[in-house]
Amino acid sequence: MHLEYFQLIDRIVELSLDDQKIRVEALVPKTSTVFEGHFPGYPLMPGVLLIETMAQTSGWLIIAKTRFERMPFLAAVKGAKLRRFVTPGEQLSVQASLLHEGSGFAVTSASIKAGDQAVCDAEITFRVMAFPSDDFRAQMQATAERLVFPMGAIVNG
Repeated sequence: MHLEYFQLIDRIVELSLDDQKIRVEALVPKTSTVFEGHFPGYPLMPGVLLIETMAQTSGWLIIAKTRFERMPFLAAVKGAKLRRFVTPGEQLSVQASLLHEGSGFAVTSASIKAGDQAVCDAEITFRVMAFPSDDFRAQMQATAERLVFPMGAIVNG
């Protein structure tokens, strides 16, 4: 994770278009300027960044489903539950599954675990649109390479 740059996912470890599911891993950094203010002497991963981590995970599933033809933009978060604190150095496993896609929207169910403990979960809605530019799509494809995006899953999916 690189919190300051909103790079909240380290790598994609599973992607199945047949099952419409994705799983990613993210290691919370031991140090970050974010923790200097949240909270001094008691560093915790901000809940809003945990929600963003679930949204990014879900977004990669939608990008895979649309085969890099459309980009999901966060539209709503429903029923978010933050179940426990996350501290620096924790390894997170993030999962998302597609509940609905159509009419320019997609809805996912997402959750985060640390070990076998539930961290948070939510239903997330996205507006799904054409990429705003070829340059932006190329940037997302470069990010996908860094995340070890399994391109074979969308070719064979």
